[in-house]
Amino acid sequence: MNKNKTKYSLSNWELVSINPNDKNWDWKDLFFFWGNNIQSVIAFSLIGSLYLIYELNVFVVLFGTLTGSVFVVLFANLIGKPSQKYGLPFAVILRSSLGIKAAKYFGLLRGLVGLFMFGIQTYFLSKLFSYIVRIFIFSFDNAILDKDIFLVFLLGLNIIDWLSFVFVLVLQTILFSKSHHFNRSIIKFSALIVYSGMLLFFLVVLLYDVKTVSAAFADIFSISNVFDKNNISPLITVAATIFAYFSVTIVNYGDFSRYVKNENELKKGNFSLILNLLIFSFFAVFIIIGADIFLNKNLENMERIFTNPTDIVGKIGNIQITLIVLFFLVFASASTNLIANYIPAQNTLLNFLPTKLNIKNTAILISFVGFVVGIFWLPLLSQIGILAFVDTIGSFFGPLFGVMVIDYYLVKKSKLNNKDIFMLDKEGLYFYSNGWHGKAIYALALGFIFSGSTIWNENLMNFQTYSWMIGAFTSSLTYYLLSNK
Repeated sequence: MNKNKTKYSLSNWELVSINPNDKNWDWKDLFFFWGNNIQSVIAFSLIGSLYLIYELNVFVVLFGTLTGSVFVVLFANLIGKPSQKYGLPFAVILRSSLGIKAAKYFGLLRGLVGLFMFGIQTYFLSKLFSYIVRIFIFSFDNAILDKDIFLVFLLGLNIIDWLSFVFVLVLQTILFSKSHHFNRSIIKFSALIVYSGMLLFFLVVLLYDVKTVSAAFADIFSISNVFDKNNISPLITVAATIFAYFSVTIVNYGDFSRYVKNENELKKGNFSLILNLLIFSFFAVFIIIGADIFLNKNLENMERIFTNPTDIVGKIGNIQITLIVLFFLVFASASTNLIANYIPAQNTLLNFLPTKLNIKNTAILISFVGFVVGIFWLPLLSQIGILAFVDTIGSFFGPLFGVMVIDYYLVKKSKLNNKDIFMLDKEGLYFYSNGWHGKAIYALALGFIFSGSTIWNENLMNFQTYSWMIGAFTSSLTYYLLSNK
């Protein structure tokens, strides 16, 4: 009995193939999913910078953006198909490539990045919430914030910051740990809310001066030097930058594609990323241009254009607009935290200890680590360069993708054994050498060396934007050659 229990000790209700009735996501759900991935302060600033700050031709940026997004769609289709077909998350699919035991540890790398970033994102999300609280307090009585209780700081946070951080952390934990059905609702609702907010902000800046703002927006479209050979390098850089932004989501995309009805819906939903990118880029660029016109007419000595939405509303100085924008930013940040950090951490932790963890106690573990990372982010972690360490762990993501895709499509011929993938038995197909697949591990390690070198080798740091692709190509080629020996 005990032997049989050990044999199937890799099973967990959250990891097994999902009920066919739960495979009900269609392309619209994936549209909202990709919308959530784009709707962030970082993406807003990135898009604005590419179009307006670096003095690149707008069509070069547009073509580069579309090129990068096409690669994201292509790779999302490749990595998402096996999970859609078998209803299994990323960490379980990884078992077929690396081996039952190896997948526990290498899959956990994605979870570690998710844990770190969940804490950091929660910290910044709590700062947005604390701004809202301060504005409400200031509106009620502008002298309250000068009282001694608000001037005492611990680890860089005062009482408002602490209460905001704990509130945001607990709220996320409660909401995110309910079920994948509820998470689906969060993703849909958040995407709609944020796009509604961007539309509202768009109308505000447009109606401020329709003629001037529209003319300024039209002026950025120039075809005078589109076909200049000097644009080739910037176009490639823009494409790589856009791809790098989405790359962290690609490797564990199976965590979401497992719920999609069929392959056709998967492909249509992934293609909607391009539509999302166009919509978001239009709103972001128009808002930045319109806000710049507003600020230049109302402020003196404007030295630069602002691409960060919090900088924009801070300079506008309108309390009502500030509150509205912060409200939408809270939704955008929370949903991004769910998709990019919480769910990957949850699934990889469940895969690491499948018999001991479930949704509830995993949520507690994620919250605890998030609490520690969040409170020490400002005074310690941000000072010691922790993000370089996180980026180093992330260097495994491209190689993991490369090994998984080659193994599934070219080695396994798109076939998996749904029974053996949960068996801790030497007779199982995916037990390999004591649970480790030597060829895949070697290819993964080689890909990591090439990918990680762009972070730590000063002579190769210019290639850091291409780190994911370099690692994926190296590991996939190596694994393919080893598998055909």
